[in-house]
Amino acid sequence: MKIYSAIQPTGAIHLGNYAGAIMNWVKMQDEGECIYSIANYHSLTANKDPHTLPQRTFEAALDLLACGLDPQKCTLYVQSHIPEVTELTWILSCCAPIGELNRMTQFKDKSARMEVVNAGLFTYPILMASDILLFKAEVVPVGEDQLQHLEVARVFARRFNALFGETFPEPQSRLTKATRVMALNDPTKKMSKSVEGSAIMLSDPDNVIKKHVKRAVTDCGATPDGQMSPGVANMFTLLSVFSTPETVAHFQEQYQAGTLRYGELKEALSNDLVAAIAPIRERRAELAQKPDYVKEVLIESARKLRVTAKATLAEVREKTGLGVTPEA
Repeated sequence: MKIYSAIQPTGAIHLGNYAGAIMNWVKMQDEGECIYSIANYHSLTANKDPHTLPQRTFEAALDLLACGLDPQKCTLYVQSHIPEVTELTWILSCCAPIGELNRMTQFKDKSARMEVVNAGLFTYPILMASDILLFKAEVVPVGEDQLQHLEVARVFARRFNALFGETFPEPQSRLTKATRVMALNDPTKKMSKSVEGSAIMLSDPDNVIKKHVKRAVTDCGATPDGQMSPGVANMFTLLSVFSTPETVAHFQEQYQAGTLRYGELKEALSNDLVAAIAPIRERRAELAQKPDYVKEVLIESARKLRVTAKATLAEVREKTGLGVTPEA
């Protein structure tokens, strides 16, 4: 089974990224052939700073390796190291119904917040489909918010196969337990590294982690009967990921009995977060002292993957009538 997933290089990774995606990546390493990408082409739709992109890409690799991705078990590469993906993107764009792109809810949401909407944001799903189809991935782990993008990739594969002959498998989704961690200072919004007090970073020292949890918003005012305040629910979300079932049950019983003390809950959660994050932070510090090793992991992964990428593209070029690429 070939599994594919990707993450954009937005800088240091926070707790929400870890709980929502990376923990699942680590678990899946023993389930099949896992291909994981640092999607720096995708990041250009929002961040076009050429001075920070190399460092953001390197930091993403550091974080992913520190979190437990093992180069002996999976392939971790940088998207732009596989140039074949952009050629496949063009070919698929010529088979992509524009109606499918117009229906993308993420494009509508993001473009509504932008003064100038670039074409890359509109065709983003085609590049995403190319990432997956280039390696003929069979399974793509996604949260519910990404299901639409994956269905579009399936549509593009189906359309290409109908036009040019069976080439791509239709990738199947695997709905993962993508834990949605909200901002500590405003639990009605997603955790964000750009907002002070919102996020806990995997590079944060123990005292900073404890400070953020201590200051986390819990009681957000009146809620409908039987519903947790968003802040309390966020604390229980974190407990469910980083604490033992016994600890979760203990505080759930207190909540149901109306005797829950936020200070006690936060103290337990802080200790469990420190226990989980400290080893990651230490591995990250060790890897940061070995930049050549990290870069070699990425380069060697790209070397191996380009064999597959070139073979897929050669098949695509032959079937579409573009012919073989002349050797330089």
